[in-house]
Order: sequence, then C-alpha cells, then structure tokens
Amino acid sequence: MAKPNEVERKWYVIDAAGKPLGRVASEAAKLLRGKHKPEFTPHVDTGDFVIIINAEKAVLTGKKLEKKMFYRHSRYPGGLKAIPYGILMKTNPVLAFEKAVKGMLPHNRLGRKLFKKLKVYAGESHPHQAQKPEIWQF
Repeated sequence: MAKPNEVERKWYVIDAAGKPLGRVASEAAKLLRGKHKPEFTPHVDTGDFVIIINAEKAVLTGKKLEKKMFYRHSRYPGGLKAIPYGILMKTNPVLAFEKAVKGMLPHNRLGRKLFKKLKVYAGESHPHQAQKPEIWQF
C-alpha cells in the first residue's frame, strides 16, 4: 500500500498528433491514476503529471466529427447548447481532451485532484521544460 508522502512523481509528455482522441485520453488517465506503477493503490494519488501536446492534430475515427456532439447547459430553461465535435476540435481542442480524460477518472475528490495534474496544449510547445518531462510512447 502506497503512502501519499512516499509517492515519487514524474512528468510525461504525450504527443497526440495523428492519434485518436480516445486512445490518447485513456493513456493519459492511466498515467494520472498511477495504474502503470507496481505500487498502485486505488484510494491514494499515485499518479504522475501528464502533458498532452498537439491536441489540434488529434483525429476522431469514423463519422464522429459530424455526429458526436458536445453538450453544455446554462441551467436555464431551453439553455442546452450542442456543438459538433468537428467544430469543437477546430475551435477548442483542449476542451475536448479535458472532457475525455475527466470522464475516465474517478468522479470524487480523488478524481478532481488527479485532473489538476493534466496539462493540455493545442500546439507543439509547453512551458514545463524545467520539470524534465519524459516522452511516453504507446
């Protein structure tokens, strides 16, 4: 059983260029949760920090660009907004990745803590060079 103060955290970079959004999101969720480590403990944050770059170059398979919708609601009557993922990936690909990864994490206070360790960038560059991130291949 891992103790919270004994966990060693690393930084990983995942390049999403040309890869399906869901595959990248599931790898990121696995790293954030710490399931790749032998000392994984379900109720302890044993995960690492994850940086996703080139989010704008990720792909969606099939007809998801036209048929899959991103929904949000203003909490007022008739306040439902639906945006196709084709438009969302052009305007805000970071939001698409954040929503995908957040849905794969636990839906409790541990999941909210894990989600803060995710950094998503639409382009190639990121400001986390000082942490010496490693490239994660999958």
